[in-house]
Amino acid sequence: MKLHELVPAKGSRQARKRVGRGIAAGQGKTSGRGQKGQGSRSSVGLPVGFEGGQLKLTQRMPKLRGFNNKWRKEYAIVNLGKLSRFEPDSVVDAALLAEAGLVASATRPVKVLAAGELKHALRLRVHRVSSAARQAVEAAGGTIELLEAPRPTVVPAPDGAQDNRADSYAKDSEAADSEADDEAPE
Repeated sequence: MKLHELVPAKGSRQARKRVGRGIAAGQGKTSGRGQKGQGSRSSVGLPVGFEGGQLKLTQRMPKLRGFNNKWRKEYAIVNLGKLSRFEPDSVVDAALLAEAGLVASATRPVKVLAAGELKHALRLRVHRVSSAARQAVEAAGGTIELLEAPRPTVVPAPDGAQDNRADSYAKDSEAADSEADDEAPE
């Protein structure tokens, strides 16, 4: 293959549309701008989203604050007072709560809140528990098994402190190397 044989891929290049070059060209006379009016002039100068004087879509929309978090998880809420109907030492999970009519669906994650009073021990298998509800369940002698790991809490570094993970990784690897040297037989 030689330099003069190089050709661009078929369809990747398109010729510029030459307007105003006679009626036979298809874009002659008015050059595709139509007849008269503001859009036919050489410097139209209309703002983006202009709708010919009609109230713009951006102005017709209601003024909303905030945003919709697309990763938000919707939990089915159950209060401790409602759990008193179950037998002592029974395992309470989403399926049992749905069967009892306390949550709409057994597939939705469940969160237990501390409203109400729990008089006997239960074994809860739920996704989230408030700290007050956890204390109340454990005070009644029950246990809680979380079905998903809680979110890690991010604590900001104090002012002026830098989080240098590369240095901490290097220190950890040096410590591991020194331990390996200590254990090696001589």
